[in-house]
Amino acid sequence: MADQLGADSGTPDPEDMTRTMSRIAERSQRLISDFLNKQSAGGSFGMADPLNVGQAFIELTQRMMTNPAQFMQAQVELWQDYMRLWQATTQRMLGQESGPVAAPTREDRRFRDDAWDENILFDYIKQSYLLTARWMQNTVNDVQGLDEKTAKKVDFYTRQFADAMAPSNFVMTNPEVLRATVESGGENLVKGLENLLHDLERGDGQLRIRQTDESAFELGKNVAVTPGKVVFQTDLMQLIQYVPTTAKVDKRPLLIIPPWINKYYILDLQPKNSFIKWCIDQGLTVFVVSWVNPDAKLALKSFEDYMLEGPLAALGAIEKATGVKEVNAIGYCLGGTLLSATLAYMAAKKDKRIKSATFFTALTDFSEPGELGVFIDEEQLSSLEERMDADGYLDGGAMATTFNMLRANDLIWSFVVHNYLLGKDPFPFDLLYWNSDSTRMPAEMHSFYLREMYQNNRLVEPGGITLNGVPIDLSQVNLPTFMLSTREDHIAPWKSTYAATQIFKGDVTFCLSGSGHIAGVVNPPTVEKYGYWTNSENPETPEAWLASATEHTGSWWPEWRQWLKKHAGGSVAARKPGDAGLKVIEAAPGSYATLRIGGDPE
Repeated sequence: MADQLGADSGTPDPEDMTRTMSRIAERSQRLISDFLNKQSAGGSFGMADPLNVGQAFIELTQRMMTNPAQFMQAQVELWQDYMRLWQATTQRMLGQESGPVAAPTREDRRFRDDAWDENILFDYIKQSYLLTARWMQNTVNDVQGLDEKTAKKVDFYTRQFADAMAPSNFVMTNPEVLRATVESGGENLVKGLENLLHDLERGDGQLRIRQTDESAFELGKNVAVTPGKVVFQTDLMQLIQYVPTTAKVDKRPLLIIPPWINKYYILDLQPKNSFIKWCIDQGLTVFVVSWVNPDAKLALKSFEDYMLEGPLAALGAIEKATGVKEVNAIGYCLGGTLLSATLAYMAAKKDKRIKSATFFTALTDFSEPGELGVFIDEEQLSSLEERMDADGYLDGGAMATTFNMLRANDLIWSFVVHNYLLGKDPFPFDLLYWNSDSTRMPAEMHSFYLREMYQNNRLVEPGGITLNGVPIDLSQVNLPTFMLSTREDHIAPWKSTYAATQIFKGDVTFCLSGSGHIAGVVNPPTVEKYGYWTNSENPETPEAWLASATEHTGSWWPEWRQWLKKHAGGSVAARKPGDAGLKVIEAAPGSYATLRIGGDPE
């Protein structure tokens, strides 16, 4: 009878459903018990406010109360918008044409389902939400008297709240989810609950949303597959030398310094979009720093250690591997910040081994760090340092959550809907696999980085930072420089990265790519998805630079390659890993890269 009911009605088999719900209830009870125990023990979900959000909204409320007329006017405007929406909805119900009162932006993917426009009820729900969300943002932005940091924090977390309350995030107000629930007899919600419990389990009581099918990828098998060898290592990094694909190569090798907030293979995802492979095919001898995923044993490793055991150690190793002292260098994001500090250190030491520098989306002046600045104040830093002192490092999951919050609709809520409400498994996606492969931050290094750069902006002060006994002065960096920034970057805003054009002494070529922090960089010529802008001059402000810049179609990679050819130092026969003074340690991607936060190598 149960089998017949399930087959004939299209609903789940009652016996199977009972067993499934019993299993889920058992797992739920255990997880909730663990969760409550962690709360009572003062876990991360306790009553503390480590992000210092509460105080910001208390200040907002106090300021709003000083001007009740302004708040009342905002209420009246919201009521007027609702009356217009009621009128427009009534006209549609009577069969008349009526345009939208509020419409999502073209980039807003939450309301792509046709029912959001075609169904009058869901159209009303959508527009009501958009009106309210817009009112909330405008109201808090119009409050006078808040200091800049508090205003930005209030704006950021108001948007987080508005994003969380979107009707697309709830079963009864999402037409696509309702349709899937009816069609599957509720199986989507059962599967979604299983996905939710699985993500709570893998996060040890904290929600770690799967953004991709992690089992679909393996380093060295279908990501990070460009042939190369680890030829040198320190406590903090392995140096990979790649196998050449051309008979002749530039005399000066290319050293790539990626960020250690994530792993290097963002530049070597798959052959079709690998910047590293493309460079090798262009006739470059490529060396890449692969940073360690540190644990508590490396808690006292400092920013200075990252310089000494990273790029400076790599320069000596490259000379042994190739017989060439001079190199061209790339620094990506935090790796670029390290490169700038290293260049200033080398300038003070009269060390000229780096002949040209390329920066990918790298901050040197942190006066306008974008929305990441929301997470930097004394209360938050003190709380963070307390956690790091206890563990010896900052857990990579905390960094991943921070970056995901910068694009919450794309990187959090879209997966809540897809995984938990629609009950679907994540798609295999190489970029999101890399994004999920988080790395830890040593406590000493990360505290220095956040305080001295993000909080105090001392990197741009001559002598503001001392590394290995040498006061750092970026204005003494005097070599050809190529700076690549991206127009929609949420992590290193391009108008902030542009400040370095006014700091460095040497000839600076600034290039602006379309898209964001990752997609704007990983934009191979074969795809040509985003264009870029160039300008032969570097006026004082980024706005002036863009106003007179020339727009180009396609990838910026060939533009950079033409620039780099001027600093090639001639050409020589291709070099293979292990041919000269350094022996091969292991094959790329190496054991440092394959160590995941879960524990053992893949």
